[in-house]
Amino acid sequence: MNTPIVQVEDLCRSYRDVKALDHVSLTLEQDKIYGLLGRNGAGKTTLMSMLTAQGFASSGSVLVFGEAPYENERVLRRICFIRESQKYPDDFKPLHAFKAAALFYKNWDNDLALSLAQDFQLPMKRRIKKLSRGQLSAVGVIIGLASRAELTFFDEPYLGLDAVARQLFYDRLLADYSEFPRTIVLSSHLIDEVANLLEHVIIIDNGRIIVDDDAENIRGQAVNVAGTAARVEAFTAGRTILHREQLGALQSVTLDGALSTAERREAQELGLEIGSVSLQQYVIRKTLDAGLSPGGAHQGAQESGSKNRTGVAR
Repeated sequence: MNTPIVQVEDLCRSYRDVKALDHVSLTLEQDKIYGLLGRNGAGKTTLMSMLTAQGFASSGSVLVFGEAPYENERVLRRICFIRESQKYPDDFKPLHAFKAAALFYKNWDNDLALSLAQDFQLPMKRRIKKLSRGQLSAVGVIIGLASRAELTFFDEPYLGLDAVARQLFYDRLLADYSEFPRTIVLSSHLIDEVANLLEHVIIIDNGRIIVDDDAENIRGQAVNVAGTAARVEAFTAGRTILHREQLGALQSVTLDGALSTAERREAQELGLEIGSVSLQQYVIRKTLDAGLSPGGAHQGAQESGSKNRTGVAR
């Protein structure tokens, strides 16, 4: 059993009349890659800010490495938090940012930083404020990887990277993680891109944790059932429905929960098609279309589904 390095109990954070975190409890274990997933405004960044002592809780408790992180240098030196909008002094160049990081992070690997800078084609002597968005993102992810901090948070800093550079980041992260395991938390709305990296998934919606489970357990926890409306409705009666779409006499339903071998056989005999649901679609259905009563759909589910078919959760 891995040792918990983060323990959060009944954590709340309110901004005036908005509850950014609503009685959140969770545990992060040592040497695991987590995905913190959810829509914009769901509470992801607020939660990471609480865990890294960059925000204050309204109530509840946060322990990191067994201690409260606020104004605790012993804890903070073991944490790296990289944001999408990371700030640096105006006169800094990437080489200055790396030198500063080397002074702070005890596990800093300068050879890795320089190798990554070459991989990302980062101009080391150009002022950071003159860098493109992609180059600025590269500075952040390089620091996050080369820090080799025991607890590392990436709050979507790789959004500025193009598809090739993002894949480079994912490949380098996995390679370095396999050699130097640590706890990594990826917050992303590019869920299908990071899905294969994740060992554990935490989905947050409206400030509450709605899913907290190993990625392997989540795979297969939702299925699509499609066919004639009458047969689909008969087969799905009494089940929890995450999403429903209908086109004429045909209907497609996303069910929350895996199907047994017998149920799959029954669906086949009814002439129904059973399809898998990607992690991204699962997050979308859990956060966008959740709340449907078993066997039924709220008014407008089909309409909202069609509008958001190409959308992503963040």
